[in-house]
Amino acid sequence: MKEYLRLLKYAKPYIAYLIMGLLSMFFATIFSVISLWTLVPVMDKVLMGKELVDTTSLNFPFKSYLNSFLGYLNTIDRINLLYGAIVFIFISLFIKGVFTFAQKVLMEKMGQGVVRDIRKDVYAHIHDLSVGYFSESRTGEIMSRITYDASLLREGLSGRVAESIFEGMQLILCMFLIFIIDWKLSLMVLLVSPAIIGPVSVIGKKIKKLALNSQDRVADISAIMQETLTGIKIVKAFNMKEYEKERFGAENQKFYRLMIKAIKREAFVSPLVEIVGIVVLAGISVYGFKQVVAGNMTAGWLFYFYGLAASCLKPAKTLAKTNVDIQRAAAAASKLFDILDKEPEIKDADDAVELSGFANNIEFRNISFKYSGCRQDILQNISVKVEIGKVLAIVGPSGAGKSTMVNLIPRFYDPAAGAVLIDGQDIRRFKLESLRQKIGIVTQDTILFNDTVANNISYGDRNLEVGKIVGAAKRANADSFIRTLPKGYDTVIGERGAKLSGGEKQRMTIARALLKNPPILILDEATSSLDTESERLVQDALNVLMKGRTVFVIAHRLSTVKNADSIIVLENGMVVQHGTHSELLNDEKGLYKKLYNLQFNL
Repeated sequence: MKEYLRLLKYAKPYIAYLIMGLLSMFFATIFSVISLWTLVPVMDKVLMGKELVDTTSLNFPFKSYLNSFLGYLNTIDRINLLYGAIVFIFISLFIKGVFTFAQKVLMEKMGQGVVRDIRKDVYAHIHDLSVGYFSESRTGEIMSRITYDASLLREGLSGRVAESIFEGMQLILCMFLIFIIDWKLSLMVLLVSPAIIGPVSVIGKKIKKLALNSQDRVADISAIMQETLTGIKIVKAFNMKEYEKERFGAENQKFYRLMIKAIKREAFVSPLVEIVGIVVLAGISVYGFKQVVAGNMTAGWLFYFYGLAASCLKPAKTLAKTNVDIQRAAAAASKLFDILDKEPEIKDADDAVELSGFANNIEFRNISFKYSGCRQDILQNISVKVEIGKVLAIVGPSGAGKSTMVNLIPRFYDPAAGAVLIDGQDIRRFKLESLRQKIGIVTQDTILFNDTVANNISYGDRNLEVGKIVGAAKRANADSFIRTLPKGYDTVIGERGAKLSGGEKQRMTIARALLKNPPILILDEATSSLDTESERLVQDALNVLMKGRTVFVIAHRLSTVKNADSIIVLENGMVVQHGTHSELLNDEKGLYKKLYNLQFNL
C-alpha cells in the first residue's frame, strides 16, 4: 500500500478537481437518496390511502420538520400527490445526473492528469539514466512500463475508484438513514459486514501478486515484439517465423493464465456480496413484516428501508472491486517507481563546471574498465594522448575494446580506474551536457528517426535555417540523393531511415555531425558494410567532416586509417602497438602487420 500512497502524491496538483469532484459526488448522493424517499408517500398515501406518519425509531435534529412536512403532504389529495411525486423524482434524478456527470469528468481529469505526469516523469528520468542501464534492460520491457503499467494507474485513481467514493458516500448516507428508521434492522446489516470485508481483503492481496506477475509477462511480450519487429528481415531470411510465433505464443499463454486466475478471484467478489445481501434482505423481510403487522411501521417506510438496503449492496460490490483496482495500481506503481528510483551511474559532480573548449590534447591515462557483471576487464591500463587537431586510429580484432574505449570520451561509461583528460582535466569535472556538446559521433549503426530529412539532419538544433541544412547536406555528398526523394528535404524517411540505402543513411548522419560542428569527432566503423561507390562517397564526406577536428577513428578496413596521425592496436583490452601506418607495417611480428596481410591476402 505504500506504493499507492506514494502514487497519491502525484494528485496534489489536481486537488481542486478532487475537491469539486467530491462535492459533486456529495450532492449526487443526496439527490439519489432523496428520490428514494418518494416510496413512502406513494406507498402509504397514494396506493393505500393511509395518513403519512413518522415511524422512525430514533430522534434526530430535523424530526419536527419531517413531521410538519408529512402533515402538509396529508393535505394533498392522492392523485395530485402522485403527480407531485413523479415531478419530484424527475427533478431529483436530473440534478443527480448533472452532478454525476460533473464528478466523473472532474475525477477523470485528476486520474488522467496523474497518469500523464508520472508517464512524463518516467520518460524524462529514462533519458537521465546511463547507457549501461539500457544495456542491462530490454527496450520492450521499458516500453511496457511506460504504456501498459502507467495505464493501470488510472483505474486506481479515477475510474472505478471515483465511482466507489461516490457510492461510498451513498453507503454512509444510506446506513445513517437505515439507523434512524430502525436501529435494530441496521444492526443486522452491520453484523454481516465482516463476511464481505475479510474475504475481499484476502482476494485483494492475491490479485496484487498476480498483477505483478502479469506485468512481467506483458513486459516479456513487449520485448519479444520489439525484438522480432526490429529484426523482421532476419526472421524472414532464416525462416524463423514459426519459432517466433511459438515463443510469442508461450509468453502470451502465460499472461492469459495469470489474467484468468485474477478474473476468477475478482469474479468471486460479486456473488459473495449478493449472497450476503440476500441473507440481509431475508432478515429484513421477516423482521420488517412483523413490524408492519404490529403497526410499528408502515409499508411505505418498510419499502423505503428496502430501497436503502438495496442501495447499500451496489456500493459494497463496487468498493470490493475497487480494492482489486487499487491493488493492481499499487503493483503497477511499484514497477514505475523502480525506474524512477534508479539513480544514473553517470551524472554531473556537485562542483561540475562548463567545458568551454580545449586547446591542447585529450588523454587516456591508465584506463581500466569492465562492464557491470563481468569479471574480466575490457580495457586494461590504456594510456594514450591525442593532440588537438590530430587523428588517432584504433584498430584490432573484434572484442578488443575499441568501441568501449571511445565510449568513455562522451561518458557513456566511466572507467573503473584511471581517467580521460581534456587539457589535463578529468572529464568528470565537466558538466555532461557541455562535454557532449563538443563531441560528434558517426557510427556503423546509423540512428535516424521517423521524421523528415531536414529534421533528422538538424537533430540537436531544430531552429536551424534551411540554407544551413542544405549546406551541410551538400558537404556530406547527400544533397543530390535527397533532392530525388518525393518531397526532398520534407520527405519522411521511415523508422531508422528504412526508405534509404546504407550509404544514404550514413551521409545523412555525417551531415548531422557537420551541422553540430564539434571539435571532437568519433567515427566508429563509419564506412563498414558499404559497397565501393557508397564507401567512396561516404569517405569523401568524412574527409570534409574530419578537417580541423580531433578525431578518433575505429575501422576494420586498414586502408581507411593509413593517413591517421597515429594508430594504436588493441588486443584483449591492451595497447600492444602504437605508431604510424608505415611504422607499424615495418614491425614484421606485430599484430598490425598480421591484420594487414590477412586483409589484403598478402
